[in-house]
Amino acid sequence: MSAETDDVTEPGRPARRDLEEKLPRGIWVRLLVYVFAGHIVAGFLYLLFTLGASHG
Repeated sequence: MSAETDDVTEPGRPARRDLEEKLPRGIWVRLLVYVFAGHIVAGFLYLLFTLGASHG
């Protein structure tokens, strides 16, 4: 068996698991904005296709 594990990091750098569990607040805000904006765009496209189909 090898002695390497996922938690072994260089000195002075946080473990990868710590970075995955503690994302910065700015990333969460950006993610929520992108998801919200994506739904707005998708809803607008759906509206355009629905209106276009009814006039065709």
